[in-house]
Amino acid sequence: MSVAENLKKVIATIDAVKREPVTLTAVTKNHGVEVMREAIDAGVENIGENRIQEAIEKFETLDRQVTKHLIGHLQTNKVKPAVKNFDLIHSVDSIHLAESLNKAALAAGKIQDILIQVNLAKEDSKSGIYEEDLPELVAAVEEMKNLRLRGLMTIAPNFPDVENCRPLFRKMRKIFDEMKATRKNFDFLSMGMTHDYKIAVEEGSNMVRVGTAIFGERNYNV
Repeated sequence: MSVAENLKKVIATIDAVKREPVTLTAVTKNHGVEVMREAIDAGVENIGENRIQEAIEKFETLDRQVTKHLIGHLQTNKVKPAVKNFDLIHSVDSIHLAESLNKAALAAGKIQDILIQVNLAKEDSKSGIYEEDLPELVAAVEEMKNLRLRGLMTIAPNFPDVENCRPLFRKMRKIFDEMKATRKNFDFLSMGMTHDYKIAVEEGSNMVRVGTAIFGERNYNV
């Protein structure tokens, strides 16, 4: 099927189970700029990239208006180009990284929107702050004048049975709701990817990051 047909199918799946409006971030990593244009022309308003240099090279010739999300792990030595090129950064997971982003955003004259990545399952293979350390990071971020905390992000383990993601997503929504109750502009709970986005939306995700279901398998030679 075409990108447009795949996109329609993903949107229909989300619409059938969502609790509230859901932002679909189409993950275009390892896909060329032509595919990005095709997705945007089909109605995609948000695209996600993992690697900054790859993204910048595509953005230079994209010639389309779209909201740009950095969804991959961010190293502190890449904060300047991240702030320059992305509207929302999903993967803030330490005070040190937040401080670096705040400094870069100040230098750029920008208020940078961010999400805090929470490693709820405490997987060694994934980035993200542990739940017990979240309050300290949130408090620090909220003192940084050039960062705006827009919500939380998590990545579930790649369970053989995707239903095993459900309790984690449910817990993440509870954490999000408790934080949202006392904050302005705290809008996004980013959880769910191609293999588990339906369950994530059922459990309260309002932002999903979907690549393969829209674009097919990635071309790792891009």
